[in-house]
Amino acid sequence: MSHWQEAGAVPDETPTLSPKAQAALDSLRKLGASFFSDLQHDTGLIRTELELALGELVSNGLVTCDSFAGLRGLVTPAEKRNRLRRRLRGAEAHVDEAGRWSLTRRPRPNTETPGALAEPHVEHIARVLLRRYGVVFRKLLEREDGLPPWRELFYVYRRLEARGEIRGGRFVSGFSGEQFALADAAALLRKVADTQAADEHVSISAADPLNLAGILTPGEKVPRQPGNRVLFENGVPVAVQTGGEVRYLKPVDAKAEWEIKNLLIRKQKPGGYFEQPARPQ
Repeated sequence: MSHWQEAGAVPDETPTLSPKAQAALDSLRKLGASFFSDLQHDTGLIRTELELALGELVSNGLVTCDSFAGLRGLVTPAEKRNRLRRRLRGAEAHVDEAGRWSLTRRPRPNTETPGALAEPHVEHIARVLLRRYGVVFRKLLEREDGLPPWRELFYVYRRLEARGEIRGGRFVSGFSGEQFALADAAALLRKVADTQAADEHVSISAADPLNLAGILTPGEKVPRQPGNRVLFENGVPVAVQTGGEVRYLKPVDAKAEWEIKNLLIRKQKPGGYFEQPARPQ
């Protein structure tokens, strides 16, 4: 975690806080982790003011809660939160009953190792990306957030190639710039290219890192939201679900639409499937 925290850190950036958020932060620094009621007493803020202050501190990465309920409560709209508060005691929308609030832990400093190829967090992330994708090039990382600059990753990959740990070359056609691959991944790509496999369908959430539609394949990108889905046929996206609607990326007949839609939503219970269209008489 410390490697990723260091990669995403913005040096020498102190957020400008509102007076109420600053009061809550000063109280936590002085008195330590506190329940909502204690924090409210120490700061003199009313409940809604303290909720807004905590939301501001959490969004700046300064404060966290020891339960997910408190963090969920901060992002729940006020109207829904009040409705749940009236219906259920101890509901997840209760920021004031969600546990203790505390300062976030400072990132642990990374130690230098003899023979390192670059800064510890850069080398660590470069190796993680290789294990994740098998083949790495600049375009592939377009949607990755919080990474070191490509030039720093590129330096690590060139050193690994010189050591013989990975291979450099052209493994994926249609993309400019240098590409680097694990030896096993390069062999697997050649095997897949030479094999005529049966049709294979894979349905994933659009929030999955494997959602590379519009990056590795032609067409539009699919927003990385949990409710969206993508269906691949032999690695090529053929249908997407966005905003509750299904779009087909290739011409299909009514029966194929039914099959693709069910593969896309990936329901587990037969009763949840769409009805198959009736055959023409």
